[in-house]
Amino acid sequence: MTPAFFFFRQEIVENPFLSDLVLYLYFFALLILFTFGAHGFVMVYHYLKRREEREPQLSLGHEPQVTIQLPVYNEYYVVGRLIRTVCAMDYPNEKLEVQVLDDSTDETVDLISSLVQEYQQRGYDIKHLRRPTRAGFKAGALKYGLETARGEFIAIFDADFVPRPDFLRRTLPYFFQDEKIALVQTRWEHLNSEYSLLTRTQAMALDGHFVIEQDVRNKAGYFINFNGTGGIWRKEAILDAGNWQSDTLTEDLDLSYRAQLKGWKFKYLNDVTSPAELPAEVNALKSQQFRWTKGAIETARKMLPEVWKSDIPLRVKIHSTFHLTNNIVFPFILLAGLLNVPLIFIKHRGGHESYFALMSIFVLAFIGSFLFYLFSQKAVYPDWRRRLLLFPLFMAGSMGFAVNNSRAVFEGLFKKKSEFIRTPKYRIEDKKDSWLEKKYVPLKLDWVVFVEILLAVYCFFGVISSLYYLEIAAVPFQLLYFLGFSFVSYLSIRHAIEARKIRQRQQV
Repeated sequence: MTPAFFFFRQEIVENPFLSDLVLYLYFFALLILFTFGAHGFVMVYHYLKRREEREPQLSLGHEPQVTIQLPVYNEYYVVGRLIRTVCAMDYPNEKLEVQVLDDSTDETVDLISSLVQEYQQRGYDIKHLRRPTRAGFKAGALKYGLETARGEFIAIFDADFVPRPDFLRRTLPYFFQDEKIALVQTRWEHLNSEYSLLTRTQAMALDGHFVIEQDVRNKAGYFINFNGTGGIWRKEAILDAGNWQSDTLTEDLDLSYRAQLKGWKFKYLNDVTSPAELPAEVNALKSQQFRWTKGAIETARKMLPEVWKSDIPLRVKIHSTFHLTNNIVFPFILLAGLLNVPLIFIKHRGGHESYFALMSIFVLAFIGSFLFYLFSQKAVYPDWRRRLLLFPLFMAGSMGFAVNNSRAVFEGLFKKKSEFIRTPKYRIEDKKDSWLEKKYVPLKLDWVVFVEILLAVYCFFGVISSLYYLEIAAVPFQLLYFLGFSFVSYLSIRHAIEARKIRQRQQV
């Protein structure tokens, strides 16, 4: 037996205070996870109740002035694709203004300049806007462009998007249906979901958000959020809500709540899609998840007091609280993983049968999550049964990202400021494409990776201990944690090393 085995068996199990502390903390962690996981049942209920409801396809009576903003920062590989697809939109040139909000510091600047000149010569109203500094990051760029935007409506696309030609004709009519509509948000579609296991699991996570959460919230009268891209705003609403602000890393979520608290309405279109590229490299995905998680916590700190002081219905306040705080689960996912191992030894000793019988109810949270993603896949993909086979890997990946995202939660809670790190994209559309030889690939390993490796070893010890004591019910959860931390840390190291080798060969 290993020293760790004897430590857990003697130092924790034989110490009543420590064993009780483990039991109480584990119960509390699972209670938090159960509360948010059970919220999946609420989403599924509303989805089944309203899934036959469809937004009518409206025709555009007249063509208003529109500005399309393209915030860009060092996106050499994808910005050309973006500009070309935006300029190919089915909309009169004289009614369309395109602003390329370029904060780049590399040769992306020259590429944009060349493309803008080309389309200007072809009669397009396209502008290449550069600021003296990158103050405020994306929020600052959007606000800068808004000062001179001539459009009554403002569409926004990130650099990795490929908007469809009919985007404006399918979204603009809703603004004329109701003058209080501030935003029309479309569903994200994935250009490269079949590229790898990493992109397939990302697609599952995003489909759950867009197919179920956004659609259900909007139809049920709850607050939803602008997703930062693939949507179009009424300019008046942006200004009325206080304009873009950069005091959080999720300026889109922040503005969404400020606008809805001012009485503006949002419209979500599940049947109108905006294709985009998923991160194909895990360290880029980690930076994206970190930014989204930390920004959501910052926005919760900022906006929850305003939500509860407002006169909106109580049910909307409660749902908004769940919406803004759902990332708080990550520290509790991590805590549950840490406590799973000593719990094996405590359970084997006996004397807590009622406690463990009660704990079995928390399995319902996993059922709620499974149903949530089952319906999201079934609604979009003909081969949804095959895609659902990825659900265990998706759950393991959620656990594997717990260290990265818990760090983001704590930084958000304790007001630690950090730079807006954009997620690099490499124009990865099918399996023959490669990101390895591209620049922007992260080459350094964050300290989080080494914590993930230690946790993978720790959870493997938990698997062995569960088998040794024949605690078979504990094995699946121990395996999920082990596979999650192993998968995430392995990919982090592998992707960084492979990219570093390619970079060294390029320099020779």
